[in-house]
Order: sequence, then C-alpha cells, then structure tokens
Amino acid sequence: MEEIRVRFAPSPTGTLHIGGARTALFNWLFARSQGGKFILRLEDTDVTRSTDESASGIIEGLSWLGLDWDEGPERGGLYGPYRQSERLHIYKDYAQKLLEEDKAYYCFCSPEELKLQREKAQQDKTEYKYDADADV
Repeated sequence: MEEIRVRFAPSPTGTLHIGGARTALFNWLFARSQGGKFILRLEDTDVTRSTDESASGIIEGLSWLGLDWDEGPERGGLYGPYRQSERLHIYKDYAQKLLEEDKAYYCFCSPEELKLQREKAQQDKTEYKYDADADV
C-alpha cells in the first residue's frame, strides 16, 4: 500500500480562519492515524493579496494549534518548493510541452469577449463553457 499524503494549501491573503484550521486539523489527524505525511503548501500566487505577513501568521497559527507538518516551507521535502510562487517555472515548462504537442492553445479573447460569452450562457440558462469558435 502506498503512503498516505495529505496537504493543507491555504492562500496567505489573510489570517488563518476557523474553516482553514478545521481542514488542517482533519488532514493532520488522518495523516497521523495512517502513518502518512501531512504537507503544508502555500498557495501564494495571488500576488496582489498574498503577503509574507499572512504566510507567517498561518504558519504560527498551525504551530499554536500543535499541528506539525512533514514537508513544507522552511522544512523542505522531496516535492518542493512548497510555495506555489516558487513553482511557476515548473508549470511554464509543462504548459510549453502541452502547446508543442497541440494539447493546448493560446486564447486571444479579450476579457470583454469572455464576459459576453458568460453572459450569453447565463441568458440561455446553460452552463458556461469556453468556446474558442464563438461568434461574439
């Protein structure tokens, strides 16, 4: 049987809130009960709202609750880095590979065009699904 690996991936855009603490606690309890690993990964890609102060507050809050992690920021591990902003080069490499294999494509729609597509779906009472060939 493979090792259990669970993660808690908060966005450091504010303080640790009760819902996040609950999720972290449940994941931590499950990992510990199964002899697995509890991983902390900070989802800090919202550059306009994420702050180092919030990240530190989340880490301090988890520590105050007595929750320790096996892999994460400042602790490291085999699957780092554990801050999403430090993984962007990995995602760019995979995105480039998908483009080269014709499994992805660039979207040149303007935000306004995409908004019109979403509004049309709402008017038609259908689920919005991106349509690269839409006539907007």
